[in-house]
Amino acid sequence: MRHQHGLLMLSLVAFLMVMMVLGTDPSKKDKQEKKVKKSDCGEWQWSVCVATSGDCGLGTREGTRSGKECKQTIKTQKCKIPCNWKKQFGAECKYQFQEWGDCDPETGLKTRTGSLKRALHNAECQKTVTLSKPCGKVTKPKLQESKKKKK
Repeated sequence: MRHQHGLLMLSLVAFLMVMMVLGTDPSKKDKQEKKVKKSDCGEWQWSVCVATSGDCGLGTREGTRSGKECKQTIKTQKCKIPCNWKKQFGAECKYQFQEWGDCDPETGLKTRTGSLKRALHNAECQKTVTLSKPCGKVTKPKLQESKKKKK
């Protein structure tokens, strides 16, 4: 019985060693080397979005990076420039806005200020922006209030 137990253990150890040798994948070494080479690549630096036609809508931006071992140092990415007031400040500039101010009776406009929240793709953005729009006479009812009336 002991002899069988010893043979079983020896067979198990031999099996595990064979599996370890077979489990050593030479491509893993290649993958690890590729990771090292990838880290040599710099961060992507992106240009501003340029509209394909006109001054808003679909467009492209170009990205560049440096590094001796980088296979790709330039690439193009699709982007979109909003066709509204945002195009004035750039699609990459994200602002946190205050509520609209009261209507100025002399100009017929109301204004609000926005503070820079985030600049995407290394965009150069103004720290604060001010927007103006014509004063509206009719305000839309809030969706929640109209739902309450239906109940």
